[in-house]
Amino acid sequence: MIQSETLDLLEWPRLCQQWATFAATKLGALAARHGRIPKHQSESEQLLAQTREAYRLEEKSPLNFRGVQDMGDALERAKRQAILSGDELLHIATTLAGARQLRRTIDAQEEEAFPVLQALVGQLRTYPELEKEIHHCIDDRGKVTDRVNPKLAGIRKNLKSTHDQLHAKLQRIMQRHSGALQETLITQRAGRFVIPVKAPQKESIPGIVHDVSTSGATLYIEPQGVVEFGNRLRQLERQETREEELVRQRLTGQVAAVSEDLEQLMAIVTTLDLATARARYSLWLEANPPRFSETNERTVLRQLRHPILVWQQRHEEGPTVVPTDITMHPDIRVVAITGPNTGGKTVTLKTLGLAALMAKVGLFVPAREPVELPWFDQVLADIGDEQSIEQSLSTFSGHIRRIGRILDAIGADGIDDADNTAAVGSAHHTNSLVLLDEVGAGTDPTEGSALAIALLQHLANHTRLTVATTHFGELKALKYQDERFENASVEFDDVSLSPTYRLLWGIPGRSNALTIARRLGLNPNVIDTAQTYVGVSKQDDVNQVIAGLEAQRKRQEDQAKQAAGIVAQAEALKADIERKAAAIKEWERSQKLEQEKAIQAAVAEAKAEIATVIRQLQKGNPTAQAAQRATELVEDIAQQQQVPKGNHPAKKVITDYKPKLGEKVRLIGLGGQTAEVVGELDSDGKVAVRFGLMKTIVDLSDIESLTGQKTATSKPATEKAPEKRRTTVKVAKKEPEAPAVRTSKNTIDLRGMRVAEAEADLENFIAKSTGPIWIIHGHGTGKLKRGVREFLKRHPQVQSFDNAEQADGGTGVTVAQV
Repeated sequence: MIQSETLDLLEWPRLCQQWATFAATKLGALAARHGRIPKHQSESEQLLAQTREAYRLEEKSPLNFRGVQDMGDALERAKRQAILSGDELLHIATTLAGARQLRRTIDAQEEEAFPVLQALVGQLRTYPELEKEIHHCIDDRGKVTDRVNPKLAGIRKNLKSTHDQLHAKLQRIMQRHSGALQETLITQRAGRFVIPVKAPQKESIPGIVHDVSTSGATLYIEPQGVVEFGNRLRQLERQETREEELVRQRLTGQVAAVSEDLEQLMAIVTTLDLATARARYSLWLEANPPRFSETNERTVLRQLRHPILVWQQRHEEGPTVVPTDITMHPDIRVVAITGPNTGGKTVTLKTLGLAALMAKVGLFVPAREPVELPWFDQVLADIGDEQSIEQSLSTFSGHIRRIGRILDAIGADGIDDADNTAAVGSAHHTNSLVLLDEVGAGTDPTEGSALAIALLQHLANHTRLTVATTHFGELKALKYQDERFENASVEFDDVSLSPTYRLLWGIPGRSNALTIARRLGLNPNVIDTAQTYVGVSKQDDVNQVIAGLEAQRKRQEDQAKQAAGIVAQAEALKADIERKAAAIKEWERSQKLEQEKAIQAAVAEAKAEIATVIRQLQKGNPTAQAAQRATELVEDIAQQQQVPKGNHPAKKVITDYKPKLGEKVRLIGLGGQTAEVVGELDSDGKVAVRFGLMKTIVDLSDIESLTGQKTATSKPATEKAPEKRRTTVKVAKKEPEAPAVRTSKNTIDLRGMRVAEAEADLENFIAKSTGPIWIIHGHGTGKLKRGVREFLKRHPQVQSFDNAEQADGGTGVTVAQV
């Protein structure tokens, strides 16, 4: 009983009504309005898991409950062998279709993201064959269709024919006796078709009188000439009804055979609807999922808002909701909230109680993350409305009776001694939340204060948490006598003389009764006189101490805000610096890329110029001046190849590498140009190399193997020479030109090879050749020829190539100059 009283005191039914508005089905709304409270934490955990998944699904692919109907009564009647109506059968079919669509939506999601909901719909049996049969037999109006039974179709055809004949007969009678009619109208009385006849003219239209108007001036007569048609119509209608009942009876039997599965289907669909309603309500409240804390963990409810007040603010233009912070150490058993009336103490109690109940039923809590609170077996409350107080005795008696029921509910026997802190470890605790409003009020202050102290100490020994509001100053001192007690107060603004509705922890509150009385307009002389009595008491000193503590807390909060502002500025500055550093790094990277592109372009241009010089030297007699220009050009290219300082190319492998005669090497100073060693290494560390028709003497430090090996004396490619070094370029002495003659030594046959094989053989052949070579590739598909010529274009030793003379093979042979 006390638990149902608590739900009413906390306005739980009102919250459930708001929750029910988010349900999509009648069963879901009905279940939400009842708001059943789970008895075990595992059930609450399961409900919260359903809400979390429905919350994510709502943002991704909301569930649609279209077509789902309440078929509970129909299933009960089917089990009792009653014949279901067409509408009831149609509702069963649409519900089966709606449940199947819900399952498809959930099954289409990732299995690891929605395991709870997918396990739930995995139990659904939607009987598509039963749904199809119902739609085949029942149309959208709930009527049995003609296609079900040929006999039924024939009966309906006769019905229509008889109906048309009857109406035609009546129309002819009305035309012949129009003067006797009250109005030209065909209507029905007791299922028979009649016409309204004036009472004095009833003899002119003989027939059966089925009804009389209130005034008696009109008689509703079935003319004798249509009685036979009416009788036939009634017989056909009874036949139609009998045939329809046979169809519906057959379908009802099919429904009854699977009624248990259909009842489970309704339970699963209702569970889905409730989970979706919880998710939608939580989303609307901007709430966050709670976590049930262990006995050794803190309770954390920051920026907690009263859900009903949020509803009033948004839907009823209520005042702005002021959130409260509730953070408690796990050892705290009793919290005494003090402060002035109208400060929000009672609202704080109700908000905490509703938060605990919302978490139990699987609703998110309207507080800032993280939301952590214990799972309470019971939430028990004694919350009264001070504005309804009429007599102290009746108020006090009502509180005592309700507190007695609370003590019975927690199952605590007897009352411990007031000083029982030593026996705390052995006391029996129940996992209950007790909320007491104005504990000990309504009687003599001295006795009420003593009773309140004893009651709170008793509850500290037997409950998980008790939160009580009070005006008794003696309760504020319990914190300093028992570490299980904590003080809190509602803040009061001395400037505006109004409460701020904020909850302050660790500081007892001032009642501010005289200040509030002055603000409410009480006679100033009375207040001044009262002040003289209060001022000489110790209570004034206590209030001054409390006021000092509140002022100190206010200063600390202001300083915390300033510190938070400074931290925010520092974080913004840090983010700005990081952003600028990233921009600078990106600029440097782009500059490096542009520089590399420029170097590559210069190398390509230099290679083209070198090739031009070589061709010019090949065409004519080389001169010393031409050799000098070639030498200077090579040196200029080597200078351009130097990598600027700050760029760090990949390191080469440093070994005791020494090039051998005839080995292919790479010239570092000429952009990686491949050359052949044509001389032995001399004592000065120099070696003669040849690339194309050009020979040159280079330092050992300027070359590396094709695999990247360098000598220990090699200089990195990024290191610029201390001074411009002039290398000697020796041009191969050219004999007087003679006609090029094709021989077996300067001819290679690649026919029948693949392109890759041909390239390997051609590479070896070119390395051993000088002068023109003939490459036989044939015509075929042309693929080998194209591959050979692409290879010649890329080869550094090939100066030019063209088709052979017609006598040497024409387009089936390529002549290359190396």
